[in-house]
Amino acid sequence: MNPAVDDYLSEGCGRCPLGGTPECKVHRWTQELVHLRRIVLECGLEEARKWGVPCYTYQDGNVLIVSAFNDYCALSFFKGSLLKDELGLLEKPGENSQAARLFRFTNLPQILDQEDILKAYIFEAIEIEKAGLDVAYKATSEFDVPDELVDVFDDDPQFREAFEALTPGRQRGYLLHFSGAKQSKTRKARIEKYRKQIFDGKGMHDR
Repeated sequence: MNPAVDDYLSEGCGRCPLGGTPECKVHRWTQELVHLRRIVLECGLEEARKWGVPCYTYQDGNVLIVSAFNDYCALSFFKGSLLKDELGLLEKPGENSQAARLFRFTNLPQILDQEDILKAYIFEAIEIEKAGLDVAYKATSEFDVPDELVDVFDDDPQFREAFEALTPGRQRGYLLHFSGAKQSKTRKARIEKYRKQIFDGKGMHDR
């Protein structure tokens, strides 16, 4: 077990001011997260903490993350769209998500009752990683995606997931704004400025 994940369970992800307080959403799902962690580790994946949350890898390749939200906790597969999902249990994080797929849980019995199923999905995801398979992404929209945004997507898959969960109109608005800057450093600054807004599922002008 990775001590950094112990810190996550006790302190939260640290991405918002509620980290380290009783109001942190991680504390709403402590039991559920602990059991998800156990199930994943029993499948032989390596444990790390990336983007503030528990991330599980196979030979340095990201396979899945475990995370907490206000109304549920989740086990999310980076290449979930490649899973067969014959039981139809996986969900898209957003209607425009291309790669990620997740299990959503609102109580501990849901996890315990599906433990064998979860392990089967995890083992399939490991085989996908072993085979070196990748998701063929479609263009985000008819607008060009600036290289700086592609770099952020590569470094932070959760950010890609959040961006793809936006409506097409909101995506277009951001892409036009990011691409409109002439200098790379300005494009990077614009992306960083709206990072939280994108994670919150909002468009540029939403409040």
